[in-house]
Amino acid sequence: MGVTFDDILKAREKIRDSVICTPTIKATRLSLHLGIDLYLKLENLQHTSAFKARGALNKLLTLSNEQRKKGVIACSAGNHAQGVAYNATRLGIPSVIVMPNGTPFNKIKRTEDFGAKVVLYGNDFDESVGETMRMAEDQDLTLIHPFDDDAVVAGQGTLGLEMMEQQPDLDVVVVPIGGGGLIAGVATAVKGLNPDVKIIGAQAENFDAVLAMSEGRAFTGGEATLAEGIAVKAPSKKDFEIINRLVDDIYAVNECEIEDAIFDLLSDEKLVAEGAAGAALAVIKNNISKLKGKKVGMVLCGGNIDSRTLSTLILRGLVRDGRITRLTFEIDDTPGQLSDISRIIGESGANVIEVIHQRMMQTVSLKRAELEVVVEARDKLHVQELIKTLKDAGFKVTATRDV
Repeated sequence: MGVTFDDILKAREKIRDSVICTPTIKATRLSLHLGIDLYLKLENLQHTSAFKARGALNKLLTLSNEQRKKGVIACSAGNHAQGVAYNATRLGIPSVIVMPNGTPFNKIKRTEDFGAKVVLYGNDFDESVGETMRMAEDQDLTLIHPFDDDAVVAGQGTLGLEMMEQQPDLDVVVVPIGGGGLIAGVATAVKGLNPDVKIIGAQAENFDAVLAMSEGRAFTGGEATLAEGIAVKAPSKKDFEIINRLVDDIYAVNECEIEDAIFDLLSDEKLVAEGAAGAALAVIKNNISKLKGKKVGMVLCGGNIDSRTLSTLILRGLVRDGRITRLTFEIDDTPGQLSDISRIIGESGANVIEVIHQRMMQTVSLKRAELEVVVEARDKLHVQELIKTLKDAGFKVTATRDV
């Protein structure tokens, strides 16, 4: 049968004093832009900046004194690793986290900072899992599985209880799906309080294993995804049974849609979200016509996105919005041309970010030069107005947003 509503109620009592009851807030700007009432459950404010701390703690609290003394082990390169490490150290339990070779250093360091011993093994997650199982048996360590464990699922479900208590009149709740533990717990909690609430699952197209199973087709994905926290090739059997019974719809979104959604959360709501949360918002955006007039809740499951990835994503988002644009000029190779262009750009209210003056390449005639100017503007309309002003001044200019 898997996790029950009563299991989640018991889990909440056990972990209540050790997890943050994160707020569920109205996403004011996104609600205005999308034309719905959107509410966000901010698990990016949780310990370790992700919901995984809930399930990890609930599982650790089920261990016997002997199991605590021997220690625990988990396989993860992300939020589950930090959730286990943080709570195990806090409870005085030794922990080992197995991560694949090539795991970014910042993820290793954050996990070690929480007190875990990190072991690097294997070239991918499957190889790391095999080593985790071997070490668990050889060293008599208790395995803390990220989603195939009733105690873990019940712990994740506690955020569903909080969400419904904070916004009891929600019509729809959208939850990211990887291995299925989060949505299995949240769906059980939400439907236990109000069976009429619609539960929608969100997956990345590159890892739509649960959607594939529900549609009766083979999973053929596995390519890299920005939503790495939900990049799971197969859910657990028990989680899938709950999903099949309680989840109303599942949708998959592509990488561009996930990227746009993360930028929207940052730009409109000033919230840092990881790829899995981006997938949830992307599903909402793709199905906005079906959600008109509804009060929609979304689990913003975590904020652990790599800082370099985030910085690139922001720049790409600004380019898509037209706020950063590359202008290419073909000009006479004479003094004063750049000065005149800079003056016009400045007077228009735009800002010059970068200038490349090209004379040597044979794309233009010898007496001409190619000038590339990257500018920051208010929006696409502002760029169009700037280009018109430059052309009216006699300059040959074209724009591209690819910077």
